[in-house]
Amino acid sequence: MAKIEIYTKAFCPYCTRAMKLLRSKPVEIEEYDITMGGPRRLEMLDRANGGTTVPQIFINGRHVGGSDDLAALEEIGKLDALISA
Repeated sequence: MAKIEIYTKAFCPYCTRAMKLLRSKPVEIEEYDITMGGPRRLEMLDRANGGTTVPQIFINGRHVGGSDDLAALEEIGKLDALISA
């Protein structure tokens, strides 16, 4: 099963959209709430090559981007292949 990690903030509609899509899949999701900043935010900045927006999503350690990127993978039929690897 794929390892899904997502960095989110409270009240973020893009985070909600990404989580809804991920929850529709048979995966376990590790969510890191960075609303208050802290070490997880710094970790996200490093892992996402300076990406500051949320959500930032990783599948098996690979940075796939944000909510729009996740939705695009689903739309072209590549998300299921990534999460089943």
